Amino acid sequence: MKTRNRRVFLGLVGAACSKPLWGQQKDFLTEDEIERVRLAQDPVERLTLYVLLARQRVDQLEQLFAKEKAGRSILIHELLDQYSKVVEAIDIVADDALRRGLVIEEGILAAVAAEKAMLGKLEKFQALEAKDLSRYEFVLQGAVDATRDSIEASEEDLASRSKRVTEEAKKEKKDREALRTPEERDEKLAGEKKLNEDPKMKGRKPPTLRRKEEDAGDSTVPPKTPPKTGPNKTGPNKTAPVKKTP
Repeated sequence: MKTRNRRVFLGLVGAACSKPLWGQQKDFLTEDEIERVRLAQDPVERLTLYVLLARQRVDQLEQLFAKEKAGRSILIHELLDQYSKVVEAIDIVADDALRRGLVIEEGILAAVAAEKAMLGKLEKFQALEAKDLSRYEFVLQGAVDATRDSIEASEEDLASRSKRVTEEAKKEKKDREALRTPEERDEKLAGEKKLNEDPKMKGRKPPTLRRKEEDAGDSTVPPKTPPKTGPNKTGPNKTAPVKKTP
């Protein structure tokens, strides 16, 4: 399937790059939407939220396609790109949940019903053959393909899909390891050996900068941008008072 193949490719590229991909591309969610996704830790709840976000993009597209006017092609292109990424996020959340053995049948059924309705609208957009179609034709076809792939995956038997995504995860891990240089592999093995030989470290999880509630999250949520801080207004060599919370 095109969508999953693209995701595997991006995963391999991400493993080979030293810089995070999120810093090189525009987020497909707003800051408010990112926060809502972070709070939706249950996979069914997160699937429901992503379906809502996809519908909102399609609703906006319907308004734009209702009347041809100058400049709309830019907005159409951007919304279609966002929509495709949201649909891909639905697949990633579902696959991750199945890989962990979680029950998500309710979320899958809701997602596939919504995607079928949205696919019909996307195909209607194509049939319009608008004058500015050439400016967003490629991303429109991409949105159609992504939706069809997602529907196909959602209609697959859950037991079979769970087995498949587990096997794909093992293959991706093997592929990532194959991208390591001999020096990197030796360094990793040496680190693991040192960790296993240290009695104080046995049974302990490796340190992480992620919040505990984010560990169950999916890779489609870009990291939060830290707020900009200005100069300390309390003056040099002075410390701002600490507010006590009740």
